[in-house]
Amino acid sequence: MDVAVLDTDRELVSGRLLRSQIVLHNRSPLTDTTIPGVPSLPGMNPEENLVRLGIDVSTPPTPVANYVPAVRTGNLVFVSGQGPRRPDGSMVIGKVGEAVSLDEAYEAARLCGIGLIAALKSEIGDLTNVERVVKLLGMVNAAPDFTDHPKVINGCSDLLMDVFGKKGKHARSAVGMGSLPDQISVEIEMIVEVKATPQVPD
Repeated sequence: MDVAVLDTDRELVSGRLLRSQIVLHNRSPLTDTTIPGVPSLPGMNPEENLVRLGIDVSTPPTPVANYVPAVRTGNLVFVSGQGPRRPDGSMVIGKVGEAVSLDEAYEAARLCGIGLIAALKSEIGDLTNVERVVKLLGMVNAAPDFTDHPKVINGCSDLLMDVFGKKGKHARSAVGMGSLPDQISVEIEMIVEVKATPQVPD
């Protein structure tokens, strides 16, 4: 059995830089598939990355009103806005810049990202079908004088890079809101390009 050892100085996990040694089994010589400045694990797919990060997306979010979690049209999947739901089902609530700190809001955006991935997986099945994340719209329930909206939404963007690698690099808007449903701190929606469905002969 061939074993390749990759000794990295940096591994991006939830926006933090760590030193680690990663052992990859049964892999051919590693090729550089990274984006400059963004550490990743060449050869690993999104499903494997979720396991590595300890993230469970097996249970998709349940809509709270008259809509569906995701809609596919052609090669695009539009994922409905997701809030910062914790594993116990509770939500991160409160205005960012007042009751909620920047660091707490970053983690809230990461929770939104987990919900987005779960909703996407429920629509397309295997996440290796993702061609790339196209765009995020990040909404922050912010105090009037709060100005760091992009730093908040980085919590989701960093997660998508961790999971999808270079396919997770996306366009984005990060905006402030006077309020969000049930006073949640962050809501994010996503557009993803997926592989075309193979044509079935008549």
